[in-house]
Amino acid sequence: MTHDKRTLAVHAGTRRSQYSEMSEAIFMTQGFVYDTAQSAEVRFEQAGDDEFIYARYGNPTVRMFEERIASLEGAEDGFAAASGMAAVHGALAALLRAGDHIVAARALFGSCLYVLEEVLIHFGVNVTFIDGLDLAAWKGAITSDTKLVFFESISNPTLEVIDIKAVSTLAHSCGATVVVDNVFSTPIYSKAIELGADLVIYSATKHIDGQGRGLGGVILGSRKIIRGAIEPFMKHTGGAMSPFNAWMMLKSLETLDLRVREQTKTALGLAKSLALRGDLERVIYPFLPSHPQFDLTNRQMGAGGTVLTIDVGSKARAFAMMNALEIMLISNNLGDAKSIVAHPATTTHQRLPQDQKDLLGITSGLLRLSIGLESEKDLLEDLNFALDVAFTSV
Repeated sequence: MTHDKRTLAVHAGTRRSQYSEMSEAIFMTQGFVYDTAQSAEVRFEQAGDDEFIYARYGNPTVRMFEERIASLEGAEDGFAAASGMAAVHGALAALLRAGDHIVAARALFGSCLYVLEEVLIHFGVNVTFIDGLDLAAWKGAITSDTKLVFFESISNPTLEVIDIKAVSTLAHSCGATVVVDNVFSTPIYSKAIELGADLVIYSATKHIDGQGRGLGGVILGSRKIIRGAIEPFMKHTGGAMSPFNAWMMLKSLETLDLRVREQTKTALGLAKSLALRGDLERVIYPFLPSHPQFDLTNRQMGAGGTVLTIDVGSKARAFAMMNALEIMLISNNLGDAKSIVAHPATTTHQRLPQDQKDLLGITSGLLRLSIGLESEKDLLEDLNFALDVAFTSV
């Protein structure tokens, strides 16, 4: 029987102990005991599907989270990581060797750029950056020597939407593996694997936890890649998720569908209202008809997600607006139950050279708004008040 994502988010991957507990158990153990020396030898030779050796290799609570999120994504398997960036680094490093070639979209989160520009290049990987929206650029950059392509399905913070199916088709025609950072799409609206992605990465810190409590990440894909390449690298280099964080993520998955859909509904309403003000230089939201990839977003996700971006024209005005907010919080996280405003040019993308900021459209007046679970009416009043203060005082 095929189940809806909302049902899978509550039940998939559940393991119960001999006590038949209702809520998933936290197996707070780093090691496991064997009945005999012989049984230890057998397990180290080949652990079974529900057998564990060491928490860095696997843990029952972590395995429940991996199986549940894999079911949501439509993936065969997953490996849970200590953070979203541990997942990004682990996926790329596990699949690449010195001399390999990777093609990546230029519009990436600052830490992702660091992994590509500093870490991978330092170890001899050749990286080509292109405009992710330009299919001709992808076609020109991907060659028979290309091992992997990497991009954010929706870029941070300018919300460019990349055509997963088209890029995957180009990559697969040359034998390259497609790795997609899918945080802004969320597992609720994701069709990434269906559209051709080989690996999908999430920062579970964002919508999956969604309540500002813990770090986590996950790599999802075929069992062959996850257990054949990702697991050995991650378990030996130490990037595994802790059992407690896995339990938090498991419990958060139960409400993920409800939270994300409500946040997305509010984000769309706010984007429409802010677009009517007339004094903002830009209102960027993938599900506004004015967005350049509106039709693609409709096909690829069917919704616009929980984040919108506005441009108020200057850093001084952006800071004045942020400081006048009463409900929205100033932070650099996103996907939280609480609404958050960030100024990418001075925080998440601060270390980018100015010419790269200019190229990516990260202006001094750009603000990223992550919409939470508060009342749309209250948030709109808060935003309009703060914007009026900014435009009046600066």
